[in-house]
Amino acid sequence: MAIVYIRKIYNFVPLKDLHNIDMSDYKYKIGITQGDTNGVGCEVIIKALSHPSMVELFTPVVYGAKHIFEFYMRGLEEGTQLQFHICNSAAEARRGRINLVECGAKDTRIEAGQATEESAKQALDALEKASADLMAGNLAAVVTAPVCKESMQKVGFVSTGHTEYFASKAEGTPMMIMCSDVMRVALQTVHIPVDKVAAELSAEKITASLVALRQTLKQDFGIVEPRIAVLSLNPHAGDGGLLGSEEEQIIRPAVQEATKEGVLAFGPLAADGLFAGGGYKKYDAILAMYHDQGLAPFKALSPEGINFTAGLSVVRTSPDHGTAFDIAGKGVADEQSMRNAIYEAIDIVRRRNDYSYWSRNPLEHFEREKGRDVSMKDLQEAEERRAQKE
Repeated sequence: MAIVYIRKIYNFVPLKDLHNIDMSDYKYKIGITQGDTNGVGCEVIIKALSHPSMVELFTPVVYGAKHIFEFYMRGLEEGTQLQFHICNSAAEARRGRINLVECGAKDTRIEAGQATEESAKQALDALEKASADLMAGNLAAVVTAPVCKESMQKVGFVSTGHTEYFASKAEGTPMMIMCSDVMRVALQTVHIPVDKVAAELSAEKITASLVALRQTLKQDFGIVEPRIAVLSLNPHAGDGGLLGSEEEQIIRPAVQEATKEGVLAFGPLAADGLFAGGGYKKYDAILAMYHDQGLAPFKALSPEGINFTAGLSVVRTSPDHGTAFDIAGKGVADEQSMRNAIYEAIDIVRRRNDYSYWSRNPLEHFEREKGRDVSMKDLQEAEERRAQKE
């Protein structure tokens, strides 16, 4: 039997308010989209949710079609069968149950391993219903199973990926961060061709990314003062200008400016040396200049990592793998990345809530030079004054 790692959820509640709390409100509702019908999305969701302890940790709200999940369950072991509570939206989700919001056509064809427009339509409908519930406040976070971007474009999906899709729905500037227990890798540029990367770089953009990355590491990951490594664009960090000028003209000035703004940033560093030599272990996060520069070593070193869309007013995570059409329907897909994506979504929501509480109203300043000492009574009275103002 697979080992399931369960994380306890600690929500900060002022002691004086405990008697007014309905503890059922503190079971997070996490939306999970089915992804492409013909990929491994449904299979890894089934496997990830099959352990009974999962519904004790959070309230799952799956977005998809029941007959599709039943199809994939038939090819799995008996212990991985799920019982769904059908509902119209996350607002109707029941605690202690695996809830399913029906999406798409009830007669969607299932052709495991094939990229079709029909399977993409199903994925798009699930994504849209989940994002609607998320933006309405019915969900604490959304975890997205993988989709086929090429097929999605054919059925009206105008974004280049999930990151850009949620950026169009929520407030903030998105940043893709790949996370694992081994490392965190953020991307300066995301879904653009390699030959356009250099033109997209500027000192101002990189500085802004470093400031934003520092903030998300503090509020979403609970790191007091993170250390960030900044990768070069060219081989050997440009080799003093012999292999490119971006390091000296763009990246280094950005690092210097970010340092002035309080960011502990280091670089530009050669990517091959940082990853091959184990130097990445010295940093809390790495800022890569383009997609494959960061994701190739990340996936090699963290096969069970996850993708987090940082910088937005909402929380979205996903497994770090794709639709895996080559193994879809064979019952061999590994669900650990999906499970980790669920865990991380819950943890980020919790940390973000705690950070918001602790940073919203700093303590008033008491001036000792006026001959007044700070006492517990002073702090309690200050807290009461703030509460009355709110």
